Amino acid sequence: MTERKTTNSQQRREQPEPYEGSRPVPKVVLTIIGVLFVWAAYYIWSTYNPMPPSLGDNRVAADFAVPVSADGGQLYTANCVACHQASGAGVPGVFPPLAGSEWVIGDPAVAVRIVLHGIKGPLTVQGAKYDGEMPHFKEKFSDAELAAVVSHIRTSFGNTAGEIDAKLVQQEREATKDHPDHWNGDEELLPMLKK
Repeated sequence: MTERKTTNSQQRREQPEPYEGSRPVPKVVLTIIGVLFVWAAYYIWSTYNPMPPSLGDNRVAADFAVPVSADGGQLYTANCVACHQASGAGVPGVFPPLAGSEWVIGDPAVAVRIVLHGIKGPLTVQGAKYDGEMPHFKEKFSDAELAAVVSHIRTSFGNTAGEIDAKLVQQEREATKDHPDHWNGDEELLPMLKK
């Protein structure tokens, strides 16, 4: 008798075995789904407007093109900041500053020529001597991009020299196309600056 009570108490602690059964979706939910379906079909039917493509406004993809202009700040950051620094102060004794530089705020044609062909050899900037090499960008930059970079350095870092346009770059590119290599520092650039 004791054994029987134990078995019953153990069995009572157990959960019932799971079973498969079907529980239908409530009728309220089915009614809501049906109403929404009927409403969606009615909405599509009532707002349908058969408009043939020939009634369009005749614009082509080119009409939506946004003119892209060169960003001098981005070009400067990508190509010049490693040497001339983000502040335009350069590195003393190694890379000349652009802030307040006579080569930047002077004749814009000279600044364009420097960026076009680069510099090699001794160069004096704000009374300090530099003897290094600046790469040329004549093949890397278009006229618009070069104008944007030169405009950026002429109007940033405290410089107030003013912007230039791609037409000046095109003129200087044509005028110096026979120049084979970098400018030879002060020797070739000083006469240009004094004109």
